[in-house]
Amino acid sequence: MLVSNWRAILKRAWSVRLNALALIIIVGEPVYLFFASTWVAKNIYVQLGMSLVTGLLTAAAIVARIFFQQKVSGDLNGKPPTEG
Repeated sequence: MLVSNWRAILKRAWSVRLNALALIIIVGEPVYLFFASTWVAKNIYVQLGMSLVTGLLTAAAIVARIFFQQKVSGDLNGKPPTEG
């Protein structure tokens, strides 16, 4: 079941933004490596760097998910958010 403010969460939550960036890197890595292998030898540092950035973005998304965000959560005053 979706929360009542799912549209606001998709637009403003940092966890969603960071996960989207991680997804772009995950999808872009094999494409980049395919073209890089046709022009130059594969570089292990590029693969490690892309994997490291993806891991860091995913970890940051987890941290961002647990922090209070005023634009998404609103003023809860200690009460749990209501679901639709």
